[in-house]
Amino acid sequence: MQAARLHEYTHDMANGLAIDEVDRPSADAGNHVVVEVEGAGWCQTDNHIIEGMWTDYVEQDLPMTLGHENAGEVVEIGDDVETVSIGDKVICHPVMTCGTCRPCRLGDDMHCENLSFPGLTTDGGFAEYLLTSDRAVIPLPDDVDPTDIAPHADAGITAYHAVKKATQKLNPGDYAVVIGVGGLGHIGLQCLRATSGAEIVALDIKPEARELAESLGADYTLDPSGDDAVDDLLALTDGVGAQQIIDFVGADVTTSMGPQIAAGGGDHHIVGYGGHIHEPSQALVNGEFGFRGTLVGKYTELQELMALVDRGDVDLHTSRYSLGEINTVAEKLEHGEIEGRAVITP
Repeated sequence: MQAARLHEYTHDMANGLAIDEVDRPSADAGNHVVVEVEGAGWCQTDNHIIEGMWTDYVEQDLPMTLGHENAGEVVEIGDDVETVSIGDKVICHPVMTCGTCRPCRLGDDMHCENLSFPGLTTDGGFAEYLLTSDRAVIPLPDDVDPTDIAPHADAGITAYHAVKKATQKLNPGDYAVVIGVGGLGHIGLQCLRATSGAEIVALDIKPEARELAESLGADYTLDPSGDDAVDDLLALTDGVGAQQIIDFVGADVTTSMGPQIAAGGGDHHIVGYGGHIHEPSQALVNGEFGFRGTLVGKYTELQELMALVDRGDVDLHTSRYSLGEINTVAEKLEHGEIEGRAVITP
């Protein structure tokens, strides 16, 4: 089968991945599931993997097939699999978990002590077939196209996970700020609209992104590039600030906004990454303010997101590309030229 593989780390996105001929995976263990990939979302994390940014956090054995937002049709299962059958359409939770360690028992899939992460630590879905496990697959309704839904496997569940944490502290009439209405942000905004009674303020430097935010239910939109952005947001909230901030950019300029625009006891959820946090500890103490990281989400949260999608509350904006166009997608994303999410169709 054909697969898009990373052979060496590079900042040259035009030649980041090579299309190789490799063996098709097979269900060699009782819990294995082999999926014929119909859609694999391209994520900013894929660019970061190509650059070698993840080598400080996980072991990677190159060459490796990338792609961690995967959906398709089950074509082979191990002897112990009972959750899906051959022919089922599924979306795949990003990680393969053991199910027996303490984090798994608590439902914290992303903290499994024995996890494998297709596309990050093992071969992923930028290929014709993907090897995953029965604990990772979620059957899809008959009327859902796996190609269109694939980015929810990471982008969607990550956005939903951050929103779910934020909504636990949001009351009707509170203010929630969404920073960045791009591939993740446009999903997060819809999840926030569907699950909270908060007033939503969307920040993005692109006029078209702010227009999208309005169409998806934002109550207010602001351009954060101006000198008055902080004052404008505080004016909207009568000087109180936002109870919850969900940052889908994660750059230095956005993380620095948190203490300036947060209400007392507020949180700044970091979803996008690449920047840093440079704040005096007193700023956190004075406002009982906190930065909270977001690492994908739980299997059950992907089920909940699929329920919102099936109900029509969350719409995913996608564009499709062939496997041979994979480096073009990487370049486009690097230059901010992709609206919504790009989906590879092997």
